Amino acid sequence: MLMLLGEVRFSFFCSIMSEAVTKKVVKKDGSKATKLEKQVAKALIDLEGTVKDLVAILRTMYIHAAKLIEFNQMGKRKEAIVIFLPCAIHRKVRRHLNRIIRELEKKFSSKYVIFVAQRTILSKQYARQSRGLRRPRSRTLTAVHDAILEDVVYPTQIVGKRTRVRVDGSKILKIYLDPKDAKEVDVKLVCFAAVYKKLTNKTVECMFPPSQD
Repeated sequence: MLMLLGEVRFSFFCSIMSEAVTKKVVKKDGSKATKLEKQVAKALIDLEGTVKDLVAILRTMYIHAAKLIEFNQMGKRKEAIVIFLPCAIHRKVRRHLNRIIRELEKKFSSKYVIFVAQRTILSKQYARQSRGLRRPRSRTLTAVHDAILEDVVYPTQIVGKRTRVRVDGSKILKIYLDPKDAKEVDVKLVCFAAVYKKLTNKTVECMFPPSQD
């Protein structure tokens, strides 16, 4: 009898957890959450019970998608989990993301965690298709890619950019990050470049400005 009661309680707990996970992953196309997305959702739910000062923020947080990106760092295979948030949610929780990232990286040991707002790019034909309405600058390809780059390198900030043209005519964008964050994000520079390349197909090199000493 006790064993049966325990099984019932466990089944009920699993049902509640499954429902909570489902609410944390809202797919724009209505498709089912992937295994990785469920893992991210469960990790966010777990944080609600352990990081008391972020409970209110975490409860309102849900994701659109999560993607695993692999890259090579100093000859070793590394992975980054890119979590896509609705733009409104991203703006709301942005100042707390540094703390949330640290907590999630503890749960996903050896993996980096990056949050990106899921933005929409409108084509140049938008004005014609929308009967003369101007395309918002924030929805142009350039503006969206710039915003994605800012998301990827967070919690540090971009303090400078420089485009370098190679001999073969190809271009590489050099990104200079805030040197005061060097100790915190130095190990993530390769990760930032790899994730941005995967999301936009653009090559960047992340670094810190040369010392003025």
